[in-house]
Amino acid sequence: MPGENLTRAEAAERASVVRTHAYDVVLDLTTSPKTFGSTTTVRFSATPGASTFVDLIAPAVHEVVLNGRALDPAEVVSDSRIRLDDLAAENELRVVADCAYMHTGEGLHRFVDPVDDEVYLYSQFEVADSRRVFAVFEQPDLKAEFTFTVTAPAHWTVVSNYPQVGEPTRVEGGRNRNGGRDEGTATWRFEPTPRLSSYVTAVIAGPYHGEHDTLVSSDGRTIPLGVYCRASLAQHLDTDNILDVTRAGFRFYEERFGVAYPFAKYDQLFVPEFNAGAMENAGAVTFLESYVFRSKVPEATVERRAVTILHELAHMWFGDLVTMRWWDDLWLNESFAEYASTLATAEATPWTAAWTTFSSLEKSWAYRQDQLPSTHPIVADMRDLEDVEVNFDGITYAKGASVLKQLVAWVGQEQFFAGVRAYFATHAWGNTQLRDLLSELEATSGRDLSAWSALWLEKAGVTLLRPELEVDDAGVVTSFAVVQEVPDEHPTQRPHRLAVGGYDVQDVDGTPRLVRTVRVELDVDGPRTEVPDLVGRARPDLLLVNDDDLAYAKVRLDPQSMATAIAHLGAFTDSLPRTLVWAAAWDATRDGETPARDFVDLVLGNVAHETDSSVVLVLLRQLTTTLDLYVAPEHREATSTAAADRLLELAGAAPAGSDQQLQLVKAFAGRARTDAQLDAVADLLDGRRTLEGLSVDTDLRWELLTALVAGGRAGETDVAAQLSQDPTATGQRAAAAARAAVPTPEAKERAWAAVVTGDELPNALQAATISGFARVHDVALLLPWVEPYFADLERVWTQKTNEMAQNVVLGLYPTLLADHADVDVLGATDAWLEAHPDAPPALRRLVGESRDGVRRALAAQEADRRRG
Repeated sequence: MPGENLTRAEAAERASVVRTHAYDVVLDLTTSPKTFGSTTTVRFSATPGASTFVDLIAPAVHEVVLNGRALDPAEVVSDSRIRLDDLAAENELRVVADCAYMHTGEGLHRFVDPVDDEVYLYSQFEVADSRRVFAVFEQPDLKAEFTFTVTAPAHWTVVSNYPQVGEPTRVEGGRNRNGGRDEGTATWRFEPTPRLSSYVTAVIAGPYHGEHDTLVSSDGRTIPLGVYCRASLAQHLDTDNILDVTRAGFRFYEERFGVAYPFAKYDQLFVPEFNAGAMENAGAVTFLESYVFRSKVPEATVERRAVTILHELAHMWFGDLVTMRWWDDLWLNESFAEYASTLATAEATPWTAAWTTFSSLEKSWAYRQDQLPSTHPIVADMRDLEDVEVNFDGITYAKGASVLKQLVAWVGQEQFFAGVRAYFATHAWGNTQLRDLLSELEATSGRDLSAWSALWLEKAGVTLLRPELEVDDAGVVTSFAVVQEVPDEHPTQRPHRLAVGGYDVQDVDGTPRLVRTVRVELDVDGPRTEVPDLVGRARPDLLLVNDDDLAYAKVRLDPQSMATAIAHLGAFTDSLPRTLVWAAAWDATRDGETPARDFVDLVLGNVAHETDSSVVLVLLRQLTTTLDLYVAPEHREATSTAAADRLLELAGAAPAGSDQQLQLVKAFAGRARTDAQLDAVADLLDGRRTLEGLSVDTDLRWELLTALVAGGRAGETDVAAQLSQDPTATGQRAAAAARAAVPTPEAKERAWAAVVTGDELPNALQAATISGFARVHDVALLLPWVEPYFADLERVWTQKTNEMAQNVVLGLYPTLLADHADVDVLGATDAWLEAHPDAPPALRRLVGESRDGVRRALAAQEADRRRG
């Protein structure tokens, strides 16, 4: 039996038999709290006499009617498929079913707002979950027109991809909602969509609060704009900022893409318990609800929301208008949106340093992913849906976008976008493969991209670039070369177009500054590339390979450059080279070349000078990883204690009310271990200690309280008291994390049972509980759960949905016990992998990736130990 999987070969075979025309989907959302009525009528062409199947995951299928012929559901429905035999040239299929509401962020997700008991629904269909809502040929190349009709409680708002037709038809005195008042129902009918893949269709329903405006597209049409959130969050919805970014994106993309916005409206909906950042449903984009800011957040988060808004808007063209044929080209869909949204952010919004953020966040993610044993070419081999589910990774998004940035630099930005415009014009409303885009870029640039594609898209791995130089007694460079090192597993030498920058410490208005005094741009290819333009010059204080971040490669600093960076890192006049130095230091730490405590000293000595909020966010995350995993165990407690003290000191010295102050306070609370440190957290929470400009708002109160819980200074009663003050969905998530962080075996057992054994928690509470479970001061609390983790892996993978299973497999892996004397995590992982050769490949991949984190930790500890 196929279960819920679908192979690429099966999809190709079905596409050779079937061509879809139109779906008429009728949903009744008033039937019960657990299921809803779904009636699908699909019209399609087929090879006469052929057999195929349509996809549906539903607890009950009542009717299957093919071309007027009733089929017995007991005979034709199996697993996630409905068998269709003896097809005609033109066919009509009608399927009547009861489909299940989900609590996992997949299919049609149902959420009850704890503030007012209102029900909110939203759909999430990527990769293959539209089949949880209606009968469908679930693959991206079988596009069709979709018409949705939805019956729901009369006081709700219902949104789909296209505008509604007229006013909803209302019926007084409908069903009781959750046993409550008699409120009546209404039926919304929506205009047919253009040809879409089913994974970008959408239905969002509930008493959402909406705010509206319009813009005029480049072809003169008036495009309605909507911004929605739950009613209980309406006071925090900053629609003006969201629409400012949206308008900037419309102007930027319509000009660069040469095609007017292709849909009839543009709604953006912030929905509860969302698994990802956002989803590019055509004309009805859904976003993570955390992007409605009820408390002060770092500027990095505000910028990330802007990039996400622009990422999803780019998908309206690249992904929705023109769609990949199969998921092998998922990378192109996401990489293009990632590249385009960063470019748009940098050039069309106030966040002009977006490429610095990209380097710090996205490229570091790509480099990390590209060094895992599971790394894969950008063009991945997606054999089936299970492969796709675990490939929303740093290769697909960040490496792909980095390589696209290189491609743009190579062919020229004007030529690149000329090719993109031709691509949209040729393939609008269709499906494509990579070769279709490359052909257009070759035509506009005059370059043959086959060799580029082979090296960058079809081979895995990241190379390392080192400077090698010699200097005479007078400080003049006598030789300079860039050496390219390739990993043994992926020994591919790639060409790089990059810059080498030289920076000198100079007095600028009485302040020492690192000023770029020389820049050489060149092609680097092969194991060693000489740089003659630097020979004969005075050696700069700091030499930076890959200045301006043109290339996709890890870099190292020579010893003098690193010494200059440590002494003057805050003296750069621009944020990007400083970020590249940070990245080089971090990579050397992760690779076990630089002692971890050196990186700790570098961060704590220079983070106060960092002006980019996203870079501060990344550095503080890296600091946590270094302290927990990379510092040698015999030095960890002292180093961690000193680091927390320093973070509190830096928070006290940060500008009042600044972004930096907020991030440092949060980082300190997360590291607080000693009695004095926990006293400081308690004093901040209770107001006995204040920092000028720091507002201890609701979300910060939760962070401080959870720090006290993890430290044994607060408990269930304190959590319950805070939850009574904040009985919102966000408060519930925070409370779940705090309860799981209680440092007792009983609390850990309850958390484990809830997320591993049980199935009652919705996705957001599951994720919060997992995060709290791993928040321990004494890692010995986690020892009893190593054996159950490996024992439960296959059961979890087969019995939970993909999103919920991945949360467990990744979130509960015992990484924090990497060096514990009482358990061999590496050995236990190897034993499981050896004993389960036939486990699902996606599961084995995730376990292998987690294993690599332990291996790196042990290697980094050895490097730190050598420091003495």
